[in-house]
Amino acid sequence: MLISLLLASALAGPPKTSAEHREAFFDDVARRRQVDHPEADYRFYADLLHELAPLVEERPGVLTVERIGRTVQGHRMWAFQVTDPSVQVHQKVLVTASIHPMEWVGAEVATDLLLELVESPVPGVQVTVVPMLNVDGRLRVEKDLLDGVNRYWRTNSNGIDLNRDFATNREAQAIWRHVIPRRYTTSSAPLSQPESQAIDRLAQREDFDVAISFHAFGGYIYHPWAGLWERTPDEDRFAELGRVMQSGQGARAYRSMQLSRWAFFFRGHGMELDHLYAEYGTLAFLIELTRTGYRWKSLRADRKVDFRMYNPRDPNPDTERGVGAVRALMRHLQDHPVEDSTTPTALAEP
Repeated sequence: MLISLLLASALAGPPKTSAEHREAFFDDVARRRQVDHPEADYRFYADLLHELAPLVEERPGVLTVERIGRTVQGHRMWAFQVTDPSVQVHQKVLVTASIHPMEWVGAEVATDLLLELVESPVPGVQVTVVPMLNVDGRLRVEKDLLDGVNRYWRTNSNGIDLNRDFATNREAQAIWRHVIPRRYTTSSAPLSQPESQAIDRLAQREDFDVAISFHAFGGYIYHPWAGLWERTPDEDRFAELGRVMQSGQGARAYRSMQLSRWAFFFRGHGMELDHLYAEYGTLAFLIELTRTGYRWKSLRADRKVDFRMYNPRDPNPDTERGVGAVRALMRHLQDHPVEDSTTPTALAEP
C-alpha cells in the first residue's frame, strides 16, 4: 500500500499552487451544467459548485479551494478552507460529507456551513470542508432521480463502501460477526480507494484537532470507538465536545454516544471515525443527521423510497441542527483549544 501511494505521488508531479487549484476549480464549475431536478430543496452537485464559485472568486483571503484527489471515474474532489487571515490559527477542524451517495442532507449542511463561515470566519479556527467526497456515487444518484428510478446506492464506482475502507479496527472480534456477517465486512484492503486515500493524505498533512463526518440518518453524535466495545482514553473529552455540539442544536438535539455502543451487537470496522482518531490523534465525530425521512403512512405512495429514507422532504430543521452543532463547537474551540490526543495507534487493534 505504501509503495502504491508513493508511486501515485511521484506520478502526480510537484504540488500545484493555490492559483492552479483555483483555475482547475473554475474549469470544473464551467463544465457542470445546472438542470431542473425533482428535489427543489436539495442541491445537485452542479448547484453546489456554482453557489460556492463566486465566494472563491470574491474572498480569496478567507476561502481557498484545493483539489485533494480524483475519484475512480476521474472527477475532482474539492476541499474548501475557511480562515480568518487576521488571526493566527490555533485549531484546525475537518468537516466531510457525502461519503455515502444517498445521504444528501450532509452536503446541504456542509454547504450551508461554508456560506456562513465565509461571511463570518471564526478567529483562530481554520475549517476545511469536503462537501462531496463520493462524487461518482452522487452523480449516479442524481441520474437515477432525473430518470425516475428508485435505486439504492451506498458505494463508490468500484462497489466499495468508503466508510469501511480505512485502516483502523478492521478485524472483527465480536461473536456477532458470525451471526450477522454482512454487518462486519470491510473492503479487501485498507485505503484501497482514491477517495479514502484523499482524506487520509489531507488528515496526515493538516493534523486536524477535531473532525466531523456528516451522515444520515439516525439523530446521533457518535465518537470512537466504532469497531471496539472498549472506551477510548479520551472518553471524557469526547463527551464534553458532544455536549457542546448538542448545545448548538436547540430543541430535539441529537444523542451523543460511542458508536459501538449504539447497540450491543453493532460494530463498524474500517471506519473513518476510528482511523482519524487512532492514526492522527484527531478527536473525530460522526453525526447522523435526521431521524429518517420516512413517513410510514405514506411509504407505499412515495416513489423515491430509498432516497426519502435518508433525506426528508424539508431538510431545513436538520441542516440547522448540523450547522448549529459545528458553530457551537468552533466557538468552544476559540476559548478551549483541544490539546493533542493521548491515543497511539496501538490502542486501536487489540
